[in-house]
Amino acid sequence: MTDDKAGRRPIAARNLIAAQRMARAMALWGITPNAVSAFGLAVGVGAGLALGATAVVPGYAGTLWIAAALMVLLRGLSNMFDGMIAVEQSRGTATGILWNEVPDRISDAVLLIGAGYSLGGSPVAGWTAACLALFVSYLRILIVLAGAPADFGGPFAKQQRMFSVAGLAAILAVVPESWRFAWGPGGAWGPMAVLLWIMVPGIVWTVALRLRRALRVLNHTVHQKRMT
Repeated sequence: MTDDKAGRRPIAARNLIAAQRMARAMALWGITPNAVSAFGLAVGVGAGLALGATAVVPGYAGTLWIAAALMVLLRGLSNMFDGMIAVEQSRGTATGILWNEVPDRISDAVLLIGAGYSLGGSPVAGWTAACLALFVSYLRILIVLAGAPADFGGPFAKQQRMFSVAGLAAILAVVPESWRFAWGPGGAWGPMAVLLWIMVPGIVWTVALRLRRALRVLNHTVHQKRMT
C-alpha cells in the first residue's frame, strides 16, 4: 500500500461525502489541522492510559476497555481529518508535518505500552511492539529519503495496530470474565498478551515487506537510469 499524491496514508473513508463535508465544516469553523492533530495526541495517550488502568482498577475494567476503544476511534478520525483539512481545504502550515508525525509516534508508543500493562497483557510484548512500531515509521521516512514512494502497507501498519487493540478492548468489555483465559508466567497473560505477541512478528514481517518493495523500486530505478 503506497501513498496518495499528497504523500498521505490511503484511507478509504476519506472519499466519503460525509467525511468531506465534515472536513469542510471544520475548516469553516476555524479548526486547524494542527489542533486536530493535538486532539488526536490527547485521545491517543488517553487510550493507552485507560488500557494500563484496567490492571490498576480491575473493578472498572469494563468502562476502561470501552473508553480506550472509543479514544482509539477518535484518534483514527483525527488522523484522517487533520490531513483532509490541510490538503483538501488548503489549511496546511509549515509545521504541519511535525504535528502530523510526532503526535502519532507518541500515541503509538503509549497505546502499545499501555496494552502491555493492561489486564491480561504482557509488558515485555507491549514495549517490544512499541519499539518495533517506531522503527516501522522510521523505515517509512528512510524509504522516501532513498527515493522510493512512501509505503503504508501492513500486515501490521498503524491502522491494523490501532484497531486490533481497540477491537479486542471492545470485546473484553462485553465478554464475561469466565470466558477469558489465562496463560504465561503465573497465569498473568490473557487475550491482550496474545494479541501483542502476534503483533510483534507481524510488525517484523511488515518491515521485511516494506524493505523488499522499496528495494525492488530503487533497483528498478537504477536499472532504468543505466539504460538511458
